[in-house]
Amino acid sequence: MVLHDHLDGGLRVATVIELADQVGHRLPTSQPDDLAAWFLQDGSGSLEQYLEAFRQTVAVMQTADAVRRVAEESLIDLASEGVVYAEVRFDPGLCTRAGLNRFDVVEAALDGCASARRATGIEFGLIVCSLRHHADADEAVAAAVRFLGDGVVAFDLAGPEKGFRHDDHLAAINTARRAGLGVTIHAGEADGPHSMWRAVALCGAQRIGHGVRIADDTDFDGSTITRLGSFARRVVDHRIPLEITVTSNIQTGTHESAALHPLGALYRAGFNVSINTDNRLMSGVSVSSEYHLAATTFGLSTGDLGRITVSALEAGFGSWPTRRRLIEEVVRPAYEGAPNSFLSIQSAMSPRT
Repeated sequence: MVLHDHLDGGLRVATVIELADQVGHRLPTSQPDDLAAWFLQDGSGSLEQYLEAFRQTVAVMQTADAVRRVAEESLIDLASEGVVYAEVRFDPGLCTRAGLNRFDVVEAALDGCASARRATGIEFGLIVCSLRHHADADEAVAAAVRFLGDGVVAFDLAGPEKGFRHDDHLAAINTARRAGLGVTIHAGEADGPHSMWRAVALCGAQRIGHGVRIADDTDFDGSTITRLGSFARRVVDHRIPLEITVTSNIQTGTHESAALHPLGALYRAGFNVSINTDNRLMSGVSVSSEYHLAATTFGLSTGDLGRITVSALEAGFGSWPTRRRLIEEVVRPAYEGAPNSFLSIQSAMSPRT
């Protein structure tokens, strides 16, 4: 189960090399191991630097076939880990430099996702993004609305957070909401709780991408939260889902180490948190590794992981009957009475065709 995973941040290294060769794009290196190491953003130290690696992946996603392949492989890779439901996202406007329009791009991505579902049984929802430092949110929403009901489930604002207000794109966000799209906004990653407040109070965001800086509105001593500020209390009481990405947060400098990350404290204080990958290529992670990191670092039990996974499915934007079926028929049975091993749970949750 994953709610926050970027298509253009999860390509296979071999695919990047092959697609780059097809379009004549020059990569930093064409040696697979060296390129994998180049993409890994362990030492980036800031969100802005972390985002630089996307120049290479986006450059090879400029044809419908390439977008279709990336989407299909992304979901196949997630399904291979036992993921039964995934909401994946990307900005189709970044894939229009060679003549495609946004409708072509979204349609290609949906084709790839549907192909992966036929092959593996994984269920999916596609989230269409716009970057808050660009001026094309209206066009992104139009593309999302076109395919609402055909696999697109939500709209997201992503990109650099500091200095770029979400509510500058309020007209587009309101169009998305009126059409029936879910709304999730990247906030509380490179900026503080006030950024999350703008996303929720001014833009009506139903979920927050990252949201980890909500801990700044609490008394957090590095291991335990003892007091909630007024906005943090609202986030808890309203059950606003926070799409947490531990490894990515460390790499972008939000937190120095997993040990100092507040995921465990947020969960125990009643926040509605989920465990996510963000960008599997740039962060060098998988769903399995992020769940394992959360379990070992924050002492989360199998029962804790099960409750987090169910809550994440409940927070999804896709078909509720589908998500409810997965909760009742797949996720809960996999966790109930399971040994305290995420590998055994993965096996039990592997999608069936």
